[in-house]
Amino acid sequence: MSDEPIATVEATPQGRRLHIPIPLRWGDLDAFNHVNNTSMLKLLEEARVRAFWQPERGEVAPPTAVLDSGLHSGILTLIARQEIEYLAPVPYQRFPLDVQMWFGKLGGSSIEVCYEVCSPLETADAGRQVTYARATTVVVKVDAATGRPLRLTTEERAAWSPYQGDPIVYTHRR
Repeated sequence: MSDEPIATVEATPQGRRLHIPIPLRWGDLDAFNHVNNTSMLKLLEEARVRAFWQPERGEVAPPTAVLDSGLHSGILTLIARQEIEYLAPVPYQRFPLDVQMWFGKLGGSSIEVCYEVCSPLETADAGRQVTYARATTVVVKVDAATGRPLRLTTEERAAWSPYQGDPIVYTHRR
């Protein structure tokens, strides 16, 4: 098991953010020696699973990890929409990326997860991080047997509401 923290929490003027350290793999790079655009979706997925899925026995997880998802639970989490705005190439580095997460919206059966993918905290120059990408994922909670949306529970709302903030407004939209 790594000494790396599973998550930290930061209060910002925009609201609370969850910081999830996500290590890069050599295979995430492309021929231009930076993280491939398709690998970014996998990095966001890894952060989302660490942040929101309930831990197994003996695992450590942040207080937002309340989703019991999978066929065994009868609950699925399906991706309805994703959008990524790439701001700078992500070079390979040994320290984990700092994936900052919050909720732009908590719907009836969906959540809008917002992310900023930033340079590692360990390498931040004078406290300034490089923001490599901003992204949004809309996740819908679904009954595995029927395929019908399931309402968010009181427990889920209680765990996630403190991390609600402004949704991302993309700068390069036409």
